[in-house]
Amino acid sequence: MKIKHGLISGDSHAQVHRDAFTSRMSARKWGDRIPHLVETSDRSHMADAVEGSVHRWVINGQIIERRGVSNCPAAMGDESRNRHPQRWEEVPAAAYDPVARLRMLDADGVDAEVLFPNPPVQSASFLQWDAAFELDCVMAHNDAMAEWREESDRYIPLALIPYLSDVSVAIKEVERSVRRGHAGVLMLAEPMRVVQGKENLFGNVGNSALTHDIPCINDRYWDPFWAACQDLNAHVHWHATGGIGMLPPRWPKYNRSQESVTTLPTGLSVLSQYLPTLLFSGRLERFPRLKWVCAETGMGWFPYVLDACDHEWERRHLWTEGLRRRPSEVFREQVYVSFWFERSGVRLRDAIGVDRILWQSDFPHNTSTYPDSWKQVKRTMEGVCATEQVRMLYANALQLYGLTSE
Repeated sequence: MKIKHGLISGDSHAQVHRDAFTSRMSARKWGDRIPHLVETSDRSHMADAVEGSVHRWVINGQIIERRGVSNCPAAMGDESRNRHPQRWEEVPAAAYDPVARLRMLDADGVDAEVLFPNPPVQSASFLQWDAAFELDCVMAHNDAMAEWREESDRYIPLALIPYLSDVSVAIKEVERSVRRGHAGVLMLAEPMRVVQGKENLFGNVGNSALTHDIPCINDRYWDPFWAACQDLNAHVHWHATGGIGMLPPRWPKYNRSQESVTTLPTGLSVLSQYLPTLLFSGRLERFPRLKWVCAETGMGWFPYVLDACDHEWERRHLWTEGLRRRPSEVFREQVYVSFWFERSGVRLRDAIGVDRILWQSDFPHNTSTYPDSWKQVKRTMEGVCATEQVRMLYANALQLYGLTSE
């Protein structure tokens, strides 16, 4: 990979093409259950009612994502970034076309991107109805993202995994995806809670009768999966809320902008709240080469959580219970965090570890630094020495994902 700009985004989003699932899943087997777009004029299918008909993603007859057909407001030319395309023909090519995306990356001065999903993926999963259907959806999505990697080594895709099958099935899918160029996996922060609680960030659920018994992510049930990821050098990624709906109540008198700015900032803190479950579970000690990445979280939350974990580790003498090392030490060896617009987290970089920080653009979501990423970088990097800037802006990503620069 040629570094010509000096920026690698540790969190961006790729929109699959409208035919991504219908062209890869068996119509004979699944029929209209396959994720696809439908045309509708039903106002209940729209977050903001518009005149005429719109396109919406449907899975097994259920509308997915009422805001629009793609989550790409940063690419829509709307300064308020409230606009989501309502029909497929309105979606900018840079959201779903890897060739058009390369031109956009160069215009914004970004060398490469780690690719997270967009609709119709729900909080890193397809938790709808049954294991066989979920697996086929996951495989179709992973294959679609593998084609981005085949187009250019500037794309770093992440594989989704199935949850409703045995863990051995998830392992096979990770192995298959890594062979196709995926650099890691994207997981729910707590699959047990999301499946059994039937919740996610946008309030979408699959089958309300779903009672599949998924063990807690701390359970040794997952150890073969962690071992496989470690052997494959496939890093585990949590994203934004990790699928956990911990947002505050929504006041109905807020307009769209007010609602967004009052829910998104607090929502991004969810994974910092889940960090202790990782640090105190013993997972990282059992799999010392496995890396964990917290994307689209910001990083200002984490120093306090690390201080609190160290404090409790010391007070309770947890080294006598098998946790031999201080939590912050384990964190600085195996966990990465990301930032994009915040300056407070950058000022706390030494508490996290400069070599564990990734920059991100979050394109094409509403908080994205696009189209003036370097303007945002200069603002957040004020007072940071050149060596540390290089680490956070692209060198850490190169090392984490095993990329070679020309």
